[in-house]
Amino acid sequence: MSKVITAQQAAMLIKDGATVGASTQGLAGWAEEVAIAIEERFKETGHPRNITLVHSCTCGDYKNRGTTHLGHEGLTKRLICGHTLTSPNMIKLIEQNKIECYLLPQGVICQLWRAIAGKKIGVITNVGLGTFVDPRIEGGKVTSITHEDLVKVIEIEGQELLLYKPFPVDVALIRGTTADENGNLTMENEAVIMEALPLAMAAKNSGGIVIAQAQYLTMANTLHPKDVRVPGTLVDYVVIAKPENHYQTQQTYFNPALAGHIKFPLSKIPPLPLDAKKVIGRRAAMELAPGNVINLGVGIPAVIAGVLAEEGLSNRITITTELGVFGGVPAYGLDFGGALNAEAMIEHASMFDYYDGGGLDVSFVGLAEVDCKCNVNVSRFGHRVAGPGGFINITQNSKKVVFCGMFTTGSEEVVENGKLRIIKEGTGKKFVKQVAQITFSGDYAVRKQYPVRFVTERGVFHLANGELILTEIAPGVDLKRHILDMMEFQPRISPNLRLMDSSLFQPRSPLLKELLRDGRKDVPITQDMAAAL
Repeated sequence: MSKVITAQQAAMLIKDGATVGASTQGLAGWAEEVAIAIEERFKETGHPRNITLVHSCTCGDYKNRGTTHLGHEGLTKRLICGHTLTSPNMIKLIEQNKIECYLLPQGVICQLWRAIAGKKIGVITNVGLGTFVDPRIEGGKVTSITHEDLVKVIEIEGQELLLYKPFPVDVALIRGTTADENGNLTMENEAVIMEALPLAMAAKNSGGIVIAQAQYLTMANTLHPKDVRVPGTLVDYVVIAKPENHYQTQQTYFNPALAGHIKFPLSKIPPLPLDAKKVIGRRAAMELAPGNVINLGVGIPAVIAGVLAEEGLSNRITITTELGVFGGVPAYGLDFGGALNAEAMIEHASMFDYYDGGGLDVSFVGLAEVDCKCNVNVSRFGHRVAGPGGFINITQNSKKVVFCGMFTTGSEEVVENGKLRIIKEGTGKKFVKQVAQITFSGDYAVRKQYPVRFVTERGVFHLANGELILTEIAPGVDLKRHILDMMEFQPRISPNLRLMDSSLFQPRSPLLKELLRDGRKDVPITQDMAAAL
């Protein structure tokens, strides 16, 4: 008997008060057709009401897709997720204190599906210690009506850890490319695999149901068994989506290179303009050594992929994304999460197993605020909340962490003649007395003793003994006027303060190629640096 139903029929299956889990990043993996039907049903009937929605990544396109369909007062009562900035309706409900909201580490949430499926006590991990997720700080709670504790501090064998508590899943919303009549699901055209399998298992072992959206329907028993990512035994219903409701990413309907069907010629990628962001990307990349396995965060860290591609160095290291992609060149912007020319794709939760165990040699992440204790905030901006995404998993377990970002917000700067020229000073300071929220704990990093760098266009800082130390300054930058006066606290100035290499500010920068060719990890003191000492 065929498991295929309409989206409207699927929406009718979701009961009031249900806990609904979704596998999604942006629009990748998201059952948009089903979400539209749920929204329409709620507007017409007022049901389903008071659902709990759980997803590990962000979900939406900053406009009217994704969880925005479920962001109505009365429809969603509680939101548990890793990131929420792409869903305007959810942001509005959070800011108006209309829903309970927890923002938890992305890796923890996708690993929770496996814990729920296996009837485990929960996820026990170091991830989140010392951050806003730690119950001794905020416990991941966002709104004032959010009271239940989902995170607990425990001790095992003398080690302090966090326990993230499990919960039953009533409905799993998953997605694939092709489904057969028995519900077997493949993912050949998806940009990432996500966590559809463990989520489906979590729902089934909770006594819940699994609804799978697919692009195509095929006859029963016609799919190759090794292509099936979610067995039909775990899928109760299949909804075949309209093309416009099955986008591969937030902005792309389908790119065969993101699915691994073709190899995109990297020579066709236009070179990045020589600006402050490219300087940051170049200097950050100098923290690499040949053979490194790395992760690039969203925003300025993504520039590093372009820098490496321009120099023909992409094959000297392995770039990964937390969504499960190894190799290739990570997609950026609204295609974030996938990669062009990937070598391999694994499941989302499995990638975080690798990350949590220290698999990353270097992680490059963004920064919104840094304080005098070297805490970093990327998850809350005034009244606007974003969430940590995979940031906490990644920064607490990498062998080296490099924060990348502009020194201030709103500045106007140009790169010319081997120097940085600041035309207009920024309006917002990023180096502040106290961050609005602790997404990265400087104290935790000091205790764990892994190297931490802060790379900006104006200078480079190191974390040492709990202090922020300025070690390099950009040519053309005045130490007092452009750096110290634009910080709310006084960093320690290295007695060996030197200039950032001037080649970083030139159209071509041979230094990076030399470093990755020779395997040197320390920046050599070149002639222009020596002249400044």
